[in-house]
Amino acid sequence: MPHPRILPARARIADVREYLAGLGARPAHARRVLHAWVRRVSLDRRHSRAEDFLPKSVRAALPVLLAELEGLARQVSAHPGQDASMRLLLALADGQSVESVLLPGSGLCVSTQVGCAVGCAFCMTGQEGLKRQLGSAEIVAQVALARRLRPVRKVVCMGMGEPAHNLDNVLEAIQCLGTEGGIGHKNLVFSTVGDARVFERLLQGPVKPALALSLHTTRADLRARLLPRAPAMDPAELVARGEVYARATGHPIQYQWTLLAGVNDSEAEVEAIARMLAGKYAMMNFIPYNSVPGLAYQRPAREWATHLAGLLRRRGIVTHVRNSAGQDVEAGCGQLRARGCMPRQA
Repeated sequence: MPHPRILPARARIADVREYLAGLGARPAHARRVLHAWVRRVSLDRRHSRAEDFLPKSVRAALPVLLAELEGLARQVSAHPGQDASMRLLLALADGQSVESVLLPGSGLCVSTQVGCAVGCAFCMTGQEGLKRQLGSAEIVAQVALARRLRPVRKVVCMGMGEPAHNLDNVLEAIQCLGTEGGIGHKNLVFSTVGDARVFERLLQGPVKPALALSLHTTRADLRARLLPRAPAMDPAELVARGEVYARATGHPIQYQWTLLAGVNDSEAEVEAIARMLAGKYAMMNFIPYNSVPGLAYQRPAREWATHLAGLLRRRGIVTHVRNSAGQDVEAGCGQLRARGCMPRQA
C-alpha cells in the first residue's frame, strides 16, 4: 500500500516546518532540510556544525519527506527553445498542471496559480480562468526541479497566475528562496497588475523582492479593457505607489508594457509614459505581443518598437525592448497555460 501522505497536496513551506517541528526539529534543523532540498545539496553531517545535526527522528523521516517535496512538481515534458530557454510542463500532486520557463542564462519564470483570474485580453493563461492557488512549497518546488537541469540564480514570478491574488503563498515562497534558496533579493521579482495590498505587504517581510508592474497603457479606460478584472487603479496611482516601493527598497520598478499594434503603441502613448515616469526610479520593458491562438491582436514591427524605445530613452527613461524567451516553443509572456499532462514532443 502507498505510504500515507505527510504533507497536504497543496503544501506550504509552513507545513514543512510544522511537520519537522513535530518530529523534534529546531528551526535550524528545518532551515537545513529546506536548504538541502531547494539548493540540491547533501545533508551529510560531516560538513555540518554541531548545532545543525539532525535528530534521529528527522533523519528517519527524511526519505519520505524529500520524496513528497520532489513530488510537488514533477516534470512531464521539456520543450527547449532555440535561444537556450526551455518550457517545462509540470504535474502537481493533485493532477493539475502548470508551466515554468528556464530562461537563457540562469533565470527561471515560475507560476503562482493554476490559471489566472485577471483575464488580460492579450494573454493565454487567463482564457480559462482560475483553477486554484499554488501552495508556497509548490512554487519553491519549481525552483528545486529546475536546478536539476541547470543553475538557477534568478526567479521571476511572471508565469501563470497573478501573484497578488495568492499573496501569502507567494511571499512565503519568496522568503524561502531568498534565505534557504540562496537567491539574492534583487534577483527575486514579484510581477503584478497592481494591488494595494502588494505595496504594503512586500515592505513588511525580511526579503524585499524587486517589483515588476504591468502597466500596458497610461489611459485608465483602455487599461480597464485590456485588464478587465485587475483592481481599478489609475495608472498614475500605480506609478506613484511603485515609486514609494522603489525608493524604500533601492530596486527600480520594472514597468511591463505589452506592445499591441494599433492599440497602445502610438507616439502619443510614449509621450504620456515619459511624463508619467519623469524623475521616477524606474525602467520600461516594451514586450512586443506574443501571438495567442484565437486572439485578434497583432505584434508591431520590430523597427517600430525600437523607434518607440528610442523616443523614451531620449526623454531620459531607461527602456528595453524585451524579446520574450522561448517564443518558438510557446514559452513567451502570455503564452503559458495549464496544458494536459500527456508528454509532448520537444
